[in-house]
Amino acid sequence: MLELATLGLLQSEPLHGYRLKQQLELFMSSSISVNYGAIYPLLKRLEERGEITTLTIDQTDTGPNRKTYAITAEGRQRWHQKMMEHPQESWVNSRSRFFIKFFFFGNLERVERIMLLEHRLHVCQLRVESLENEQLSLTDPYQKGLLQHCFGVHRAEIEWLHEQLTQEQKGLAESQPQVKI
Repeated sequence: MLELATLGLLQSEPLHGYRLKQQLELFMSSSISVNYGAIYPLLKRLEERGEITTLTIDQTDTGPNRKTYAITAEGRQRWHQKMMEHPQESWVNSRSRFFIKFFFFGNLERVERIMLLEHRLHVCQLRVESLENEQLSLTDPYQKGLLQHCFGVHRAEIEWLHEQLTQEQKGLAESQPQVKI
């Protein structure tokens, strides 16, 4: 997820590692953990694979040199691939991954956004079904109470996804040329 977020942020503007960490924390902290021990090795791997490049290296008096990174065409392709994939992962990770993807929806085509929204909606509906089955075996009132809270969170997300999907589908319909007979 950190790779997806990093490549996504670098599409907007070149960044140095410290500023990248700040932006990741600002926009992604509810979805992923951000630390220097993960960012700098990732930047090195992305550069070795040709997905980002160093634009400048600023000399500093107090610490190590500061590199400013920019995304390459290969990096944009990798970002797009990661946006459209659906890896097998835990519920928590899939939710975090979707929120990161949604943050970058403006960089996708409308049809791609619809595909991602439909997939997420399907995943959420399956999760609610699973929780409903789980609820049948619970007898503890606290466990049942927490499960009811979870239902509320999932229902709210499903409602929000329906709204987003409706908005995207409406925009798609409006952008289609009208055929006159």
